[in-house]
Amino acid sequence: MTKVLVVDDEPQILRALRINLSARGYEVQTAATGNEALRLAADGKPEVVVLDLGLPDISGVDVIAGLRGWTTVPIIVLSARTDSTDKVEALDAGADDYVTKPFGMDELLARLRAAVRRSAVGAVDEPVVETSSFVVDLAAKKVLRDGAEVHLTPTEWGLLEILVRNRGKLVAQKQLLQDVWGPAYAKETHYLRVYLAQLRRKLEPDPARPRHLLTEPGMGYRFEL
Repeated sequence: MTKVLVVDDEPQILRALRINLSARGYEVQTAATGNEALRLAADGKPEVVVLDLGLPDISGVDVIAGLRGWTTVPIIVLSARTDSTDKVEALDAGADDYVTKPFGMDELLARLRAAVRRSAVGAVDEPVVETSSFVVDLAAKKVLRDGAEVHLTPTEWGLLEILVRNRGKLVAQKQLLQDVWGPAYAKETHYLRVYLAQLRRKLEPDPARPRHLLTEPGMGYRFEL
């Protein structure tokens, strides 16, 4: 049974989708706010998300960004907004598809089936990664150490996020430089030494003997629990 999370602040739409999707064999969870959606996604691990952009607390685009911090779950935007700018913003944030209200149920079901087929097989999605020294919350984009939030610069977070999402795997120097700074910086390896040293000072119990942010000399870096 495919698990679907439906996020919309209109009760009648939530009810209609819950009834229609349940009748067709889907396991349905519903949320009326963005923050509730992020919590349910982290707890329930849905296989596809149907998301309205106009939510009462945070925008649907912020929900997409929060989800994309830790999961590859397919996201279908369901919105009354028809402006191409809204569509581009949602798709750029990481949405997989965009259905405009009013919509036909048959079309939405077809989009759901297609999104689930395209989704990554066997992907491991965990929003919170805990080490013996610190906790990384990929959805909230923050790090806790001894219960207190650690301030990271956007560049430091960008490096850490890539390493954590590839935990246990060697991430090449060139890939890190291109993903964080851009293609023009592919050979600026000293950037990595400087910023990894900063991350270790903030996160490692003994920065001189790192346990989690490891260097593979001449090749790249690896994050270990």
